[in-house]
Amino acid sequence: MLKVQYAMQGFDWQPRTRVVYGAGTITRLGELAVGLGLQRVLVVTDPGLVAAGHVARAEASLRAAGLTTALFAEVRENPDTDDVNACLAVAKDLACDGFVGLGGGSAIDTAKGANFLLTNGGRMRDYWRTHNAKNPLLPLIAVPTTAGTGSEVQCHALIAEAETHAKMAIGDPKAAPTIALLDPELTLSLPRTVTANVGVDALVHAIEAWVTKARTPLSCLFAKEAFSLLVPNLKRVLVAPGDLEARGGMLLGAAYAGLAIENSMLGAAHSAANPLTAHFGVVHGQAVGRMLPHVIRFNAQEPTVRALYEELMPLESLLAEVETCLNLAAFPASLAAYGVDAQVLPTLAAEAAKQWTADFNPRPLTVEDFAALYRAATP
Repeated sequence: MLKVQYAMQGFDWQPRTRVVYGAGTITRLGELAVGLGLQRVLVVTDPGLVAAGHVARAEASLRAAGLTTALFAEVRENPDTDDVNACLAVAKDLACDGFVGLGGGSAIDTAKGANFLLTNGGRMRDYWRTHNAKNPLLPLIAVPTTAGTGSEVQCHALIAEAETHAKMAIGDPKAAPTIALLDPELTLSLPRTVTANVGVDALVHAIEAWVTKARTPLSCLFAKEAFSLLVPNLKRVLVAPGDLEARGGMLLGAAYAGLAIENSMLGAAHSAANPLTAHFGVVHGQAVGRMLPHVIRFNAQEPTVRALYEELMPLESLLAEVETCLNLAAFPASLAAYGVDAQVLPTLAAEAAKQWTADFNPRPLTVEDFAALYRAATP
């Protein structure tokens, strides 16, 4: 539908990733892999999804289609270069010709990282902030089990350096998944806290992508559609976790938001969130969620940016909707609940100002501006 809308606006756009959507579509995994000409597939996932039974369903579909499979099920949250290297070793043993990334962004990003090294060699650092892959990557079928990061439609992966813990944005257009298989049934097993954290993250993606300095007609199309899906369906899912239709809306919204940020980057809510995670262990979705209302108010002091927000909905209504989602998610009302106090704000502000996403915020920020945002979030 969005491709048609975009074409009607006079743009010629071809997506890099084919999206296959629908309840129960995990049973089509083998068929889709065969359609890509695959024979030996490495499934990359985490222990929780093995326990939930999702991996067994995926492997059964692949084997029923005549494919040879191997499993790397040791993905950790916030994967680092050690995780990628361990995955790479299994991929080499299998001599795989394709990957399935089954899980949240961590599983999909680990599969992307191993794909880079298997096909192009070197180290993860070699692909940091560059489009440096000289050889094609193997096909990757991304099967998200959370509705949050949008990694299933993006050409980037976030991998930490094991020694320094520095997070590296690894990217190349060749790394975009070949297929994103969106099955809302796979999200039903998510704990409520995870649903809330990743859902709020996706909502922040949509709102920030809508207003960044790098926004484009394409990013705007995806951001607005994502916003229209995420606001009502996030509230529905948080009240009724078994609502499969709402789960589907969240999956589509998260994917559209992922496509939006792929084409427009992010803003100050993400810049301010990263130091909170680094110093206080604040879960990413909670960090970006709690900073977003204050960033919106700051940005909206610029009339042109306020007008952009109000294309989504009147400013006060937008802020009220965000707060409703945060409250339904049961996030603490103040950063003080995480141990943040006035003494650390200068450190947090200095680090936030150095985050790359700050450069794309529609209104420039100084270190003192970030300190004021933190103070507003820590009453």
